[in-house]
Amino acid sequence: MYRTLAAALLCALFATPFASARDVPPDLASQLNGQLQANRERYGIAGQAVLVAHNGQVLYQGASGERDPATHAPTTVDTIFAAQSMAKLLTSTLVMQLVDQGKVDLDAPASRYVPDLPTAWQVIHVRDFLNHSSGIGEYYDRVDNRWVSKGYPGVAPDLAAALKVAGSAPMQFATGSRVQYTQANYLVLTALLETHYGKPYPAIARERILQPLKMTSTSWGAASVPAQRAAVPYIGKEGQLQPANEDPWPNYGWGHADLQTTVGDMNRFLQALATGKLVRTATLEALWQPQTLTGGGSNFFSTGWDTTRSDGYTQVGHDGGTRVRARLAFKGTLASGYWVIVYLTNGSARNAWSSTLVESTMAVAAPGEFPHAALSERLIAYALDDDAGAAPALRDWLRDSRIVGNERERAINAGGYAIRAGLGAGKALKIFALNTELYPNSANTWDSLAECHAALGEKEAAARAYGRSKALAGRRTRPPTE
Repeated sequence: MYRTLAAALLCALFATPFASARDVPPDLASQLNGQLQANRERYGIAGQAVLVAHNGQVLYQGASGERDPATHAPTTVDTIFAAQSMAKLLTSTLVMQLVDQGKVDLDAPASRYVPDLPTAWQVIHVRDFLNHSSGIGEYYDRVDNRWVSKGYPGVAPDLAAALKVAGSAPMQFATGSRVQYTQANYLVLTALLETHYGKPYPAIARERILQPLKMTSTSWGAASVPAQRAAVPYIGKEGQLQPANEDPWPNYGWGHADLQTTVGDMNRFLQALATGKLVRTATLEALWQPQTLTGGGSNFFSTGWDTTRSDGYTQVGHDGGTRVRARLAFKGTLASGYWVIVYLTNGSARNAWSSTLVESTMAVAAPGEFPHAALSERLIAYALDDDAGAAPALRDWLRDSRIVGNERERAINAGGYAIRAGLGAGKALKIFALNTELYPNSANTWDSLAECHAALGEKEAAARAYGRSKALAGRRTRPPTE
């Protein structure tokens, strides 16, 4: 496949290069054009638009594929995509503005700001609703491929009714002990904002975010998007693209879903945050810290933003399922420098996870800054390459490189699991096998290889790998003899 990709990498995309930072290669646009084409071939992406910026400077905008495969309408950088749960970033920002102004305390019960919450919710802090650690139930179920609230033929008719449905469900776990992603959490935050401002949520978001930032291509609901600019959502089923045919969310759910936007508008939003135009940067940096769970460990949400820490960077953002993701990455403080990456698609045959797509662009734009992303991209390319000589080259690169340091074994293993989820166990097997070659005395590498063999139905190979893993684990844990 990849021996024939060289020509495809020169595919003419709707790309617009911008003045680049001093340390960015002059052929960045060409390289990222090639990466978009590679991603489209790997995962069967229908249409996509990407933006990469560094310290406020747009380095690249590009698009490829079809915003509507049924009509073969091409995707452009101005195409409007269904960004779904990226709507939560607007809601979180509106709450953070109130925190910044001293009008909301994240560690106070939400009932201080929202009247008539269910009795069981009265003591739950605002922070737990933001971080999906509240433990509350959902306000709908999936019934016959439709969203249905208990007691109604469809979803509840209004916000109060939806909160009542969610409140009637038992608590799912002790507040603050773990994480369960629940849309109802953001209904509480929508109610908080509407109570504080005395107006509907969309009006608040428009007045405080969309209009000041001139985000003229951002709205809610597919019906709000001009047909000539809309990316029609698709989903992968049995390796083929099919129209998603998704039900619209009710208007009161726009605080958590149904956002429609472009790469340019999401860049405006993230740039405004990074430069303190919406919330003071010191406040953001304090709020983008992990929540410690009472059950142990850290929440991967920080005031509602999906947060990871890798390569010395704090990386915050949110996805809209497998299709879209926006990410802001900074080292230490926002004043020290930051990256913005927005990757929007309207679906892929393999339902490629959006973080994999974002990291593929990070690997091209700044491999030295994001070595974990660079490693992930090299592993994916190796998994898909049928050239028998590729393995020695990758092993040499890994051995000679300082890439990800002491975390290399774990990072390769994580890459194997990501490839297994996105490209199948057959491709991932090469990665797990490579890790056993690099780390032959690790019980974990052999256990992962065994799992992959088992997933492929290769029982004898799985048994051998499991046996090796158990022997190594026993050697590690066996007490010393006297």
